[in-house]
Amino acid sequence: MVKFMSKILIVDDEQKIRNVVREYAVFEGYEVEEAQDGMEAVEICRTKDFDIIIMDIMMPRLDGFSACKEIHKHKQIPVIMLSARGEEYDKLFGFEIGVDDYVVKPFSPKELMARVKAVIKRNAVPSSPTDSLKFEGLEINMSGRDVIVDGVRATMTPKEYDLLFYLVKNKNLALTRDKLLEEVWGFDFYGDDRTVDTHIKMLRNSLGEYRKFIVTLRGMGYKFETN
Repeated sequence: MVKFMSKILIVDDEQKIRNVVREYAVFEGYEVEEAQDGMEAVEICRTKDFDIIIMDIMMPRLDGFSACKEIHKHKQIPVIMLSARGEEYDKLFGFEIGVDDYVVKPFSPKELMARVKAVIKRNAVPSSPTDSLKFEGLEINMSGRDVIVDGVRATMTPKEYDLLFYLVKNKNLALTRDKLLEEVWGFDFYGDDRTVDTHIKMLRNSLGEYRKFIVTLRGMGYKFETN
């Protein structure tokens, strides 16, 4: 069972899908609320907080991608996207706008719940007196999820933050692409090396001159290298 009853918002225009996800989520101990389209989800999130959102992409009034972008303007709530479309472009676009995971329909409700648990766990970053780090003009506060580049707060996607924090926690260690996929993207992520490479490129762009700390290990992966 889930401790402290985490709250889930299920967003899908298909009542059957909402019913199935709700049944499994309630069984796992989650508190559940529903929305039948992206517009309703945005309105609900204006006044309520959730630990995670499970959202379909193709919906009337406002699609899932647009709803995710609108919600993330005000709140950084983790999102798992549901879709009948499994093209790589859609997945990469989703990750670029801050989607945490991507599940293609038809899906296993048990697997979806495992992914929900993994995403919530990854985003529950405990506060620590040693989680503020500085590397030259790059300042990183993990519990506050703040990255400062030469005095200016960087604007990054949730997955960029997760990737950077994992690299920093394991600084000077060689990390394979498979290891990064497993630890940053989580439970059985259906991605490949290009997913990691794309996000490393985005992260380097966000870090400016401090991109130098992210070293490419040819044929293997990456590491965050400092003296």
